[in-house]
Amino acid sequence: MDDYNNGADDVGFTMNESQDHTVIQLAAIDSQRLLPAEADTQIYPNSLSSRQMESLTALCDTFLQPINVSCTDTIDDSVATFFRTSASMAGTPQRIGGLISGRLQHPKLSLNRFTLWFLSTWIGTLILCGRASLTSHFPYFQRISQVSPRKREEIVLSWSQSYFSLLRMLFTALKFVTLLVFFTQVNEKDENISWEAIGYSGPDPDFKSQTRRTKTLKQIGYQIPEEEDANKEELFGPLYKGIINLNHPRQIVVETLKRLGFPVSLGCQTKPSSLNPSLIIKCDAVVIGSGSGGGVAAGVLAKAGYKVLVIEKGNYSARNNLSLLEGTTMDQMYLGNGLLATDDLGVVILAGSTVGGGSTINWSASIRTPEHVLKEWSEQYEVELFDSRLYREAMDIVCEKMGVQSEFDNEGFNNAILRRGCHELGYPVKNIPRNSPPDHYCGWCSLGCKDGRKKGTSETWLVDLVNSGNGAILPECEAIQILHKQKKGRDRKTATGVAFNFQYKGVKEVCIVRSKVTIVACGALRTPLLLKRSGLKNPNIGKNLHLHPVTMAWGYFPDTPSSNTWPEPEKKSYEGGIMTAMSTVVGNFESSGYGAVIQTPSLHPGMFSVLMPWVSGIDIKRRMCRFSRTAHIFALARDKGSGELVLPSTVSYQMNRIDEENLNRGLEKVLRILAAAGAEEIGTHHCKGRTLNVKRVSSHEFERFVKEESSRTLRDLSTPICSAHQMGSCRMGADSKRSAVNQMGETWEVEGLYVADSSVFPTALGVNPMVTVQAIAYCTAQSVLQVLRRKKGMLGKSL
Repeated sequence: MDDYNNGADDVGFTMNESQDHTVIQLAAIDSQRLLPAEADTQIYPNSLSSRQMESLTALCDTFLQPINVSCTDTIDDSVATFFRTSASMAGTPQRIGGLISGRLQHPKLSLNRFTLWFLSTWIGTLILCGRASLTSHFPYFQRISQVSPRKREEIVLSWSQSYFSLLRMLFTALKFVTLLVFFTQVNEKDENISWEAIGYSGPDPDFKSQTRRTKTLKQIGYQIPEEEDANKEELFGPLYKGIINLNHPRQIVVETLKRLGFPVSLGCQTKPSSLNPSLIIKCDAVVIGSGSGGGVAAGVLAKAGYKVLVIEKGNYSARNNLSLLEGTTMDQMYLGNGLLATDDLGVVILAGSTVGGGSTINWSASIRTPEHVLKEWSEQYEVELFDSRLYREAMDIVCEKMGVQSEFDNEGFNNAILRRGCHELGYPVKNIPRNSPPDHYCGWCSLGCKDGRKKGTSETWLVDLVNSGNGAILPECEAIQILHKQKKGRDRKTATGVAFNFQYKGVKEVCIVRSKVTIVACGALRTPLLLKRSGLKNPNIGKNLHLHPVTMAWGYFPDTPSSNTWPEPEKKSYEGGIMTAMSTVVGNFESSGYGAVIQTPSLHPGMFSVLMPWVSGIDIKRRMCRFSRTAHIFALARDKGSGELVLPSTVSYQMNRIDEENLNRGLEKVLRILAAAGAEEIGTHHCKGRTLNVKRVSSHEFERFVKEESSRTLRDLSTPICSAHQMGSCRMGADSKRSAVNQMGETWEVEGLYVADSSVFPTALGVNPMVTVQAIAYCTAQSVLQVLRRKKGMLGKSL
């Protein structure tokens, strides 16, 4: 008999569902903000009506309902409390209301708001919920909030598998925000009601004690003598001398910029606009974005002696100012507050938006551009750069700068399981090069690096920028438009700088930067939009977006203390180096490379809960109680399918059939790897939530489960698909008909306007892109240096 079920096995609980339910002044540095901040417990203003909130609360309490637990010796108080707590008891609906009101940006958001109102009417509930919403008592019709919890559970589950895509989207959206908010929200002590029950420590315990010490210094008004730069760097981070906050008093900002060698003039102080800016700054080069592309370009140019200004939409989080809280970090350091998705919710998208960009919150993997990709880009796309000595030297230089190496002292939970499973099955497995040292055993790097030993751009290239004395970084400034003009006798326009917004005394103001060259490095999701807003018409801008779609499977490894427990009982799923092992068993690296690589993710409780199947309120809590010993392994496809960027909140993407087949092949291998490594139970993220107890079934039953679960469609919202890599939306090429920029990174339409981020990739890469982005940016910076040398010299000599 098959040992499949629609939820986790019983975990020893007896449950009955309830029917109820002094600040240091350092020029223009805002040291108050650079010091550790308290956890963000703010609930954003909620503009939902009482009727919408009534529906939202009922639905949240369907996903996370209160469950009465009979006390036994097998559970402690924390688990009992977790099971008895509903979403509304934790205040989750109010927080979600704030997100919907002002933080979320998605083309379907208005439809979701309407749906919440519609469900507050009996006719809306009948239409969307069907017969399950009816009662046998007069007046027979009910609003969603009046339907019994058990019936609401049936209704919500039916949405997940509905024939109508809008109902599947509704289920996906509600599940995502409810579970993510519940498992990431914290109280004034930076704690969540579920964490002890699910075996999660919250922020790194070692980091907690470190930040407590620094907060104490803040509270007593700790003064640092000017000469103690080492102490300042410890408190404020290595970039503290180059961070300029434009919301400081105007005169301080102007004096600081002038002291760094940037000419500044004051403009309109009453109604600033792009025509009448409040500030005008001059420099040799302006770089928009500070991640793996912009950070490299800025560091190279500044070190060469040119005045470089970096404009960054995100803020600067120094090491000691990190919270290492999942929810707070997503809100503050991820694009779209970590809540981005494609227009049909088919792909959840994670991208950095902070000083250092994606390199600040990525998973350390530092893989060189594969040979088959270099061959394809140089031959099929005729970009000679990728077959040049310069490009190979660039990869060497950026890897040396980041301290890339492949060793580790101790392997974390997920990677150890991936490695053992591959060894048992004879699959190829190798170490992943990382930009961190062998003893860097940290599972929180997706929330920022607590000690600076992960060498992202804020610890390397941007440090070069600041130490050169030729650069400055302006955080929390959003580029509005690239400025350009037509010069007599030239076919192309010439870039002259950028206009950007910033907040000053609570009011949005405009600043203009006048520059000799302009480098855009906003990432593949934002660079095309800025170029389009700036009047560029090349048809390739915003097209050919690749996402490296990812799907996962999981395996449960009990931690019952015994001599043969593996991995060791003390190891947790969220600890250790995030990526140290990789398999190319279905990577197809020997030919086209259009296959899938197998790696491990970083999943803290919020993202873990979002990805796990939801089949009932009790089932999701049981699954969460296994969080700390549930391993995840994913398959990542080098996608042929592509998407398009139309509006800031609209990302369309269509997965190719071949990509789906590659992911399915990868998923099949992942399930086998988990079982071979010794998992007691395995499963995927498909909405039906089927699981298999590997220890209790025959080989025939195992093979049937693996075949069925790895052959399901991935294009109908039934299985969550994720993306942490976005590329190709302004691709590089040999002519303007097939590309947006030339091989120097310069746009075809505007002279002196360069793009230096993952958007220039001619195709999807197939592996983690950090080294490739940095190498391309380094080569682009060399081209920019040649241009600057041909001009009238450096800024001080030409003004």
